[in-house]
Amino acid sequence: MTRVGLLGYGIAGRVFHAPLISSTGGMDLVAIATANPERQAQVRAAHPDAAIVTADELFELDLDLVVVATPNRTHVEYARRAIEKGVAVVVDKPFAPTSAQAEELVVAAEAAGVPLTVFQNRRWDSDFLTVRDVLGKLGEVRRFESRFERWIPEIWDNWREFGDPGEAGGLLYDLGAHLVDQALQLFGPVENVYAELDRRRPGAQVDDDVFVALTHENGVRSHLWANAHAAHHGPRFRLLGSEGAFEISGLDGQEDALAAGRRPTGADWGREDRTGRLGVLAESTEVAVEPGAYQSFYAEVQAGRVPVDPRSAVDALRVIEAAFLSAHENRVVTL
Repeated sequence: MTRVGLLGYGIAGRVFHAPLISSTGGMDLVAIATANPERQAQVRAAHPDAAIVTADELFELDLDLVVVATPNRTHVEYARRAIEKGVAVVVDKPFAPTSAQAEELVVAAEAAGVPLTVFQNRRWDSDFLTVRDVLGKLGEVRRFESRFERWIPEIWDNWREFGDPGEAGGLLYDLGAHLVDQALQLFGPVENVYAELDRRRPGAQVDDDVFVALTHENGVRSHLWANAHAAHHGPRFRLLGSEGAFEISGLDGQEDALAAGRRPTGADWGREDRTGRLGVLAESTEVAVEPGAYQSFYAEVQAGRVPVDPRSAVDALRVIEAAFLSAHENRVVTL
């Protein structure tokens, strides 16, 4: 059995990592580090066999894998401690507050021979897998549009809303980490970045309205949006090609299913009734979405493979940093 220690039991740890680890054959979630009494009670109810420990105590245990699902400001510290112990490590996104810190972790892991990966779970979203499947049916793709839009009109008491740069909060780091990663996975390296970042909600300390335009080396333009106060949502994905287009709305349902207590163990996991539209105007046809597959991430880890190359997360952070610079200086940034 792979003995796993989980750092953090907030949304990332409770909704994603703990359920997925527990559902992966050959993995044993032996310890969870959280100091919050309410979350400790949740651990006892959902994972009674897991020890509740402090972070320092977790690093004293005999573990095969450490999962870092703590606030962004602590990702580098905990990942480095795991690497120094020679223990494989999964780090939730964003990998680190800066690309330089992320690069240092990659170099340290390579020098120590420690497997290191980043939890970019939305590479296994149903709609993203469908986009991958239809790409070859669009001819030359010219524009890629991607959105994560939500309706959260009131600021909530969470580190993601804190203005200290060390927190790496705000939507560009949070949802933008997925948007940028998906664009890079589909269309490769980026030449130019332009961004508009705003704080729209009263009292907001971090960006809650994000637009990023990427020009890829292959000529594709990616337009990416993230918004916390969108009362109506645009298409999740829209791709325009020389021979047709693809569009799909709505969100992958795996997060809600995990939060509701379902587990990815049945044949129907990740299946949805959603459809996209593929084709040209009135000649477009409905396309059923591929099943979502978050379980694939830890299945790959258990098989001894690295499901997400950490250097791809470094590349995404460089794009995010360029977006911050572009918005601050109101100019296009060349990478």
